Amino acid sequence: MTRLFLVRHGPTHVRAMVGWSDLPADLSDRAKLDRLAAQLPGDALVVSSDLGRAVATADEIQRHRLRLPHDPALREIHFGEWELRSFREIEAQDPERARAWWENPGDVRPPGGESWNEVCARVNAAMDRLIAEHTGRNLVVVAHFGVILTQVQRALGLAAEDAFGHRIDNLSVTEITRRPGGWEVARINHLP
Repeated sequence: MTRLFLVRHGPTHVRAMVGWSDLPADLSDRAKLDRLAAQLPGDALVVSSDLGRAVATADEIQRHRLRLPHDPALREIHFGEWELRSFREIEAQDPERARAWWENPGDVRPPGGESWNEVCARVNAAMDRLIAEHTGRNLVVVAHFGVILTQVQRALGLAAEDAFGHRIDNLSVTEITRRPGGWEVARINHLP
């Protein structure tokens, strides 16, 4: 049994599609970070995406826990040409693709970016590798909205559009356990 504590990085305050851009996180709410760190298992290993907002958040909540190397496979969705653009702007330029990406995610890809199915394949492989390398451990994975949704989708056996209906707030914890017989979701989007 391996328990995953999926933590979304601190907020960037950008109102646009933020994927692979390396924007900083606002980590000024010290009390919230302290509460978050306190609710995570003390024996957990900590790993994060290699993007700065996830790395900095992991640095803040790591405390005495052991740290694994940053993992680029845990990056957010690659939005390609949509990166750092508002949904309104994207929809005005390419309305059919924009609607399809949100309403029927799967193989629809932003120009120069990756599809939801590609994100799932990348993140699932990374999570499977982490679980195999650290079976029986608690893992705190500091990552992104899309990364966390891939695991919610997989654990609950949801269609992508149903997974997109879940809210994943900044500095929230989603707890999923991998057992020999399958997945168990303990909580989604728990705020400290």
